[in-house]
Amino acid sequence: MSFADLKKQSKLGSLTAKLVKEVEKMNTTNSGDERLWKLEVDKSGNGYAVIRFLPAPDGEDLPFVKLYSHAFQGSGGWYIENSLTTLGQKDPVSEYNTMLWNNGTDLGKETARKQKRKLTYISNIYVVKDPANPENEGKVFLYKYGKKIFDKLTAAMQPEFEDEEAIDPFDFWQGANFKLKAKNVAGYRNYDSSEFARQEPLLDDDDAMESIWKGQYSLQEFVAADQFKDYDALKKRLDYVLGNKGTPSFQDRETVEEEENFRRESRGEDLSDLSEGRGKSFNSPDITPSNTEDDDDALSYFAKLAE
Repeated sequence: MSFADLKKQSKLGSLTAKLVKEVEKMNTTNSGDERLWKLEVDKSGNGYAVIRFLPAPDGEDLPFVKLYSHAFQGSGGWYIENSLTTLGQKDPVSEYNTMLWNNGTDLGKETARKQKRKLTYISNIYVVKDPANPENEGKVFLYKYGKKIFDKLTAAMQPEFEDEEAIDPFDFWQGANFKLKAKNVAGYRNYDSSEFARQEPLLDDDDAMESIWKGQYSLQEFVAADQFKDYDALKKRLDYVLGNKGTPSFQDRETVEEEENFRRESRGEDLSDLSEGRGKSFNSPDITPSNTEDDDDALSYFAKLAE
């Protein structure tokens, strides 16, 4: 385009309209990982979809990975980091929580509870039905879920009663579709009504299922060493968040977005609209961590650490 053409567009106002359209697109597009699928709920907090948990990706042993993380707010800001306990290593937050738990005070135990680990599982799924976003149907995504849903998976593999047949929910042929049902109970997301459908192959075409299997994403990358900061970096960040003297550790754009997403999700806001609330301090007093269904059990966790 020549400079004369640029001037002509300026007179017509076409550039303004184009820029406005691009800004609107940026403001309504989810900036997260496009590989991740998330159940969309309505204004009442209800949501429904049918998904199929997939086998372990080619070259990996398990169809899921287990990730521990911490997300809490101190006087110096937010601490949102993966926990080194995922890798079986010492973590500064776990050590600090153990100290709080062992001091024998109710305040110490309550603070430790608020800072406890969050447990997340990650699997590949095939979206069978997604009424809110039908364009997702027939595609492979990564899915993050908590302990309650994982318990339903293990219950399917190890049924409680004799008249129930064990199934491998991650199997293409002997597995079953999972009817994911979300509802709002006392202000929190609840998945208790979710259940498996009858046992059946995902598809009748082995070639199509092989294509799905080969199209899965790596799970091990989420628990690779480079996904975790080292102990000293985490300790430095923790000290700053707790209000101890020191310089805040560097936080890249992705970490900042995680903090903002966590704030908004804690308030039950739609994370797809990230334009609203930008620029607000991460120290906002209205932020309260959500009582998520996938938190690690604090009592057993700290009791074990105290031994």
